[in-house]
Amino acid sequence: MSMNDRDYEEKRNFIRMTMNATAKLTVNGNKAIEVTCIDLSAGGMTIQSTEAIAPGTSIQVNIESPNAQFRSMNAKGEVLRCETAESGRYDLGIQLDSIS
Repeated sequence: MSMNDRDYEEKRNFIRMTMNATAKLTVNGNKAIEVTCIDLSAGGMTIQSTEAIAPGTSIQVNIESPNAQFRSMNAKGEVLRCETAESGRYDLGIQLDSIS
């Protein structure tokens, strides 16, 4: 079953891991932006960006591993929400379709 097939309540029950990791966000396969990953769960993530990105936009996220023993994380997904944060940056809610 894909993440898209799960109902809203089931997705919200995933444990969220708080992070503060620098990541590279690629928008629609071409524009790369440096962002901060705020939290991560099995089905999604929250990232903070200096740019607003419209809901429905396809994205890829790469978080480089600081330790050679662990692989970097690459994920594909879609922006579900974009809200202005207190810092003037944007909090993006991302639904993940795949993680590798």
